[in-house]
Amino acid sequence: MKSNAEELEQVINTGTIVFSIIAITYILICGIIILFASKIVVNPLKRLIESAKKIAEGEDVEGEIKYLEDATSKTEMGDLAQAFNFMTSGLRENLNEVTRQKRQIETILLHMTDGIIAFNMDGSIIHINPAASRLLKISSKDNTFDKIFKNLKLDINMEKIIYLENWASTEQKVNIDDTYLNIFFAPFKDENDRPAGVMVVIQDITEHVKLDNMRKEFVADVSHELKTPLTSIMGYAETLASTEYDKDLQDKFLNVISSEAVRMTKLVNDLLTLSKFDNDKTEWQKTEFDLGELVKQCQENLQIEMDKKKQKVECFVTANVPSVYADKDGIERVVLNILSNSIKYTGEGGTIKIYVGFVYNDAYIKVIDNGIGIPEEDLTRIFERFYRVDKARTRAMGGTGLGLSIAKEILDKNGGRIDIKSKAHEGTEVVITIPTKQK
Repeated sequence: MKSNAEELEQVINTGTIVFSIIAITYILICGIIILFASKIVVNPLKRLIESAKKIAEGEDVEGEIKYLEDATSKTEMGDLAQAFNFMTSGLRENLNEVTRQKRQIETILLHMTDGIIAFNMDGSIIHINPAASRLLKISSKDNTFDKIFKNLKLDINMEKIIYLENWASTEQKVNIDDTYLNIFFAPFKDENDRPAGVMVVIQDITEHVKLDNMRKEFVADVSHELKTPLTSIMGYAETLASTEYDKDLQDKFLNVISSEAVRMTKLVNDLLTLSKFDNDKTEWQKTEFDLGELVKQCQENLQIEMDKKKQKVECFVTANVPSVYADKDGIERVVLNILSNSIKYTGEGGTIKIYVGFVYNDAYIKVIDNGIGIPEEDLTRIFERFYRVDKARTRAMGGTGLGLSIAKEILDKNGGRIDIKSKAHEGTEVVITIPTKQK
């Protein structure tokens, strides 16, 4: 018979063995459950998290979204699968919207005439459009803020732009070759309202500068043109008032005063005419008339001037030239101006030929002389107001420097055109085209 102690020890050993077996079985079951859960739930979740990170960072976005769709369609997690499906759909919609906006912005920047450059806080370029590269003549080596704007010799740096909001020099003008640029600097911030970099906008203001210079030159020319006759009038008038002269000398002085007054009146009238053109206050009385007859009449009006210089003038009118439709008084003024210029700038015994013809839907007048001509470098500016090739000579001949400007304005308003070809010391060819009456 076993003792009670032995029986107790046997029971304890048996219990220990049973407990160990239960514990091992439990551990195995837990391990199997954990392994199953890891394979079915945890690993897919980890993979989904990795996909979400890649989507957020812009890496293989389409591929990752495709994976999310496949994964959620195969999982058995019910509500979680629906949530993932909803998330995937939202991601795709947001991605499409972001992509669309990105392409719109890129297209706008690509085709902008103004230059755009964005710099990060280190001064490196993060975006630049073609207009900026063209206007600033930026090469591949010019890839930082300092390199670009130090080459332009601008006293500017990023720290002032970013941290001094009221700094007055955030807008600067620069001249590169024959191009004038206005450069505007502005800081931009990130989503946390912290400085993120500098945006630069480059505008081509060449035309504005040229127009401003022309305006200043115009004002100076008007002042000079009015000052010269006024000075002569005042000088001769004071001389006559202060001293007694014989009748012949008085008549001479009065003739000078009258001549200068007429010249000044003509100048003022021309300025008023141009002002009306500029403000569209001229009422054009367009009618149908014979251009050949008008040209012959203008030639007769100037015949005395031609005879004084013993010039040979020939006029040829092509048969069957259709009637033109324009303001007759305006066209007459243009023809008189062109013929007068040919007479003035053609020497004694020179030749002037006038042709009136028709081509396509336009009648034309061609005036060819063998006068002093116009240098090639001046041809592009002869229609500018007060521009003269030889200012002293033109003023001596009584010109105001506005005749061709007025002629061009009249033809423009009547649908016509004027072209001038010339070479110095070889003569000038002027062609005027005027639309015919439309049937």
